[in-house]
Amino acid sequence: MLIEARRSGLVWLAAAALLAGMALSAFLAQLAITESRLLQAAVVAALLRVSAVFLLATQVVASVRREIDDRRLELMLALPVSRAVQYLGRLAGFIALGIVLAAAFALPLLLWAPAAAVFAWALSLACELALVGAAALFFAMTLGQLVSALAATAGLYLLARSMSAIQAIAAGPLAQDTLAHDLARRAVDGVALLLPALDRVTRTEWLLYATPDARSYASLLGGMLIYIALLAVAGVFDFARRAA
Repeated sequence: MLIEARRSGLVWLAAAALLAGMALSAFLAQLAITESRLLQAAVVAALLRVSAVFLLATQVVASVRREIDDRRLELMLALPVSRAVQYLGRLAGFIALGIVLAAAFALPLLLWAPAAAVFAWALSLACELALVGAAALFFAMTLGQLVSALAATAGLYLLARSMSAIQAIAAGPLAQDTLAHDLARRAVDGVALLLPALDRVTRTEWLLYATPDARSYASLLGGMLIYIALLAVAGVFDFARRAA
């Protein structure tokens, strides 16, 4: 997967994202009057996080689509290797690619944040990218179409990132106390239980102020790992069923 990513131009896109982040930080340093370091760290971290998610999701979906179009997937299915091993092997490759991206995108943040905070942010980003890779692989194998798989992956990610805000709006003081609203609020809470808490991971304030305590941090990473495992199991089941 790493070799394929290099051939597909992902390295150049990642380098362009890093250069864009550094250029933006230089601009902010000239623009900000006070606390320029905090502003640089916050904006660059947010930009690099979104860039990493977009690059990995696009690479996963495009890679699977290329395998299907070039008939390489059919060739792989003819090999005496179980469907589960083939699927999990692909997933492991994409997870490794996500780890490389997280490490590369975390390095510039050492200019503005302590090493411990950057490490915590990078490890969280690596788990987040692993989850995005697992979701993109599942949708790419299940839906089969590039646009549909990208849209489903983006929809899942954005919904998971914004679910806390949606819950806050549903439970806000301006909400009407009616049966319909109560049912809608409970439906929102039910959907939130099914989604990973991506709004609480890879937080920018970890770089600016302090990292979360070890127990909370381990709970956040553990939740993402559980979701990755669930997506992997669902993907293996669907791949084995469709390839049988």
